[in-house]
Amino acid sequence: MDHQVDQIDRVIKNATKVMQDSQYQIYEILKAARDEAANLQYQMTELMEETARICDKVDELERKFRLARSRLTEVSRDFSKFSEEDSKNAYEKATQYQVELMIFREKENYLKTRRDDLSKRMRNVDASIEKAETIGSQMSVVLDYLSGDLTQVTRILESAKNRQLLGLQIILAQEEERKRIARDIHDGPAQSLANVVLRTEIVERMLSKQEFEVVQDEIVDLKSQLRGGLEEIRKVIFNLRPMTLDDLGLVPTLRKFVHDFEEKMKVKTMLEVKGQERRLKSAMEAAIFRLVQEMFTNAAKHADPSYVSCKLTYEENEVQLVVEDNGQGFNVESLESISKEQGHFGIIGMKERVKLLEGRMQIRSSRDQGTQLSFFIPINVEKREE
Repeated sequence: MDHQVDQIDRVIKNATKVMQDSQYQIYEILKAARDEAANLQYQMTELMEETARICDKVDELERKFRLARSRLTEVSRDFSKFSEEDSKNAYEKATQYQVELMIFREKENYLKTRRDDLSKRMRNVDASIEKAETIGSQMSVVLDYLSGDLTQVTRILESAKNRQLLGLQIILAQEEERKRIARDIHDGPAQSLANVVLRTEIVERMLSKQEFEVVQDEIVDLKSQLRGGLEEIRKVIFNLRPMTLDDLGLVPTLRKFVHDFEEKMKVKTMLEVKGQERRLKSAMEAAIFRLVQEMFTNAAKHADPSYVSCKLTYEENEVQLVVEDNGQGFNVESLESISKEQGHFGIIGMKERVKLLEGRMQIRSSRDQGTQLSFFIPINVEKREE
């Protein structure tokens, strides 16, 4: 009987570890979906502003084109009153407005299509967030059962069918994340390239009409769009997983991130590494990198700092991570209630993530005094478990 209990205990421990790992993955999916929702909302706001600007431009060009055509008709009817130079100028101006009108109508149609696509993506992301939250809640319930004593074993074994269904839901959530990535590529870089092809065809038609000045402007815009598309591709790759994390390790990846963050956000940064630098498990390096990434992003978004620092210390049995800023700060005691009321789950989510790594987190902050977040993550988890 004792032997059977030991076997069941090992099964429960293994199942608990698998569920904890899966819960961490679900959290990553949920966080990515929430970030995607915020990003899509930002894109939609910019897109609506750009669409309104282009529509106004189209209306203005239509008015100018009608006037230019009226002028051309007037000049063409009376050659005795108007010179050949007048006729030439009227024709060139009408042609110029016609070409510009065609270009901006193409842009207007593209922006409207893009707006519809963004609306659809926003609905899909909202549905994915709802599904991931539901699965996360279900997994928390299961982990509570698995963490109990052996008096609950019978009930747990009887719910095996439900756990299997839960596992299938996890797989579905992971597939939803893959679909999201595919949509990122399709709606970002792929759309940009499609627009480049369209505008290249427009340039081709203008070349045949020898509208060289307008062609030059279009080529400048094309170069800008290609740069933007390339940047979108790089962002997708980096958000999936920085290649330097596997090739060079955690510290070089952090150095690049901190440097890029300073250039992009115009916030002074510092990275300090202490102790004997060494490679950690791939999953742990990824988790630490995501913690730093999220803390820097949260600081820039909510604290309005002029300085953010990161100190990484390698100890024998743990990694210590301290991120500090000189921003607005907050009341630590009311953190949880404020975060839930305002929909900000960043720090609360980091607590859960560190808990899954069997680490601990400390927060020091007060109004107008900046914030310091410290993480202590053990690196010999498996040895302790044995």
